[in-house]
Amino acid sequence: MSVLPAALRQRPHRAWIVAAVALVALVGAAGFRSTPGVLLVPLREEFGWSTATISFAVSVNLLLYGLTAPFAAALMDRFGLRRVISSALVVVAAGSGLTVFMTASWQLVMCWGLLVGLGTGSMALVFAATVANRWFTRSRASSPASSPPGAPRANWSFCPSSRCWPRRRAGALPPSSWPAPQSP
Repeated sequence: MSVLPAALRQRPHRAWIVAAVALVALVGAAGFRSTPGVLLVPLREEFGWSTATISFAVSVNLLLYGLTAPFAAALMDRFGLRRVISSALVVVAAGSGLTVFMTASWQLVMCWGLLVGLGTGSMALVFAATVANRWFTRSRASSPASSPPGAPRANWSFCPSSRCWPRRRAGALPPSSWPAPQSP
């Protein structure tokens, strides 16, 4: 027999589990969306591409990120959250996974600009509002998924580690020179 009171033994409401999964998906999408800015110099050094070429891929990514949201909301209403978000995660995974095999700048535009832009745009802008609207009827403001300001946390958590990852992997930077996380 458990010594915990009945209130502590209860499982959290399903809405909170959905909000936690949504938060993980949003942080992941924001991290993937913001990574090319950090990898600008390593991409330029590795492939010899100009900053304009890499910035064009990032621009396509941002354009599709913004343009996809209204259509993603309509798709979420028609096909459901699970199908749309699962498809978006697969598109992001395909786009980021295919960048390993890229050798030309047009492949960066297609993989990171097109695929990752469409995938992250399908999740980020309307996903949190949809989750909060569907799962939190009484306390929408208290939902962690309803916090768009939480997306910059992905930049704070992913960028310091990804900034030095290519150089760490090559052994060019000693551990003492790795950046420490900074407070926002």
